Amino acid sequence: MTVRITQKIKGYAVLRPEDKARELPVPPPSAPAAEPEDNVIQMHERIKRPEVLVGSTYKIKPPLVEHAMYVTINDIVLNPGTEHEQRRPFEIFINSKSMEHFQWIVALTRILSAVFRKGGDVTFLVEEMKAVFDPRGGYFKGGGVYMPSLVADLGGIVEDHLKAIGLLHDPELSEEQRALIAEKRRALEDRSKKKPEERALTPTVSTAAHDEDIEVTGEGASFPPSATMCHKCSAKALVLLDGCATCLNCGYSKCG
Repeated sequence: MTVRITQKIKGYAVLRPEDKARELPVPPPSAPAAEPEDNVIQMHERIKRPEVLVGSTYKIKPPLVEHAMYVTINDIVLNPGTEHEQRRPFEIFINSKSMEHFQWIVALTRILSAVFRKGGDVTFLVEEMKAVFDPRGGYFKGGGVYMPSLVADLGGIVEDHLKAIGLLHDPELSEEQRALIAEKRRALEDRSKKKPEERALTPTVSTAAHDEDIEVTGEGASFPPSATMCHKCSAKALVLLDGCATCLNCGYSKCG
């Protein structure tokens, strides 16, 4: 590199390294390098199936089928050993001795497994399956829970599994709802104690709205046999006390 001198040279000096360091501007401190983002693996359809999967098997015996059905849901563990470790459903199988529903059960399991592998939010499957109604009518499971169809019952199995692996959570009852349920249960128990001579192994009470006996088998154990189905939680736990229909399962009250 050449520099053209257009003026007369009157003197010169040697620039030492320390002088050069003083004259040069000090560069501003550089910003700290951004930390690399965690390589978090999300569920998607390109993930290959591992040789071994963890899962659970559920047994149901609907009255609509002759033999019990066994529902197996296998999960894949993503980001194992890290803080982002999570279980996601990967495939589902339904096995039964009954061949009556074989075709649509195989189709249903293949579709559900494909949706599981797609990734994203798969919790919508629960509401879609539980909204299927059988034109011949549904049935009640143990505990008085109404199932409108066999598909809805299978949807309940998927819901229980998603809750077990942390993808779904039960809505917590407020303190007011819990207090209301406890008050209604106490009212049933108090009325059952008014007729000790009519009780044998299980106490019976008479409601204010009905002149019939109601069985109470202990707090939280079951619901009165005269209870009707709650449209909110589909459980036979809706009782009428003091002119107000109240669900002893979810806390729903017609009186608000």
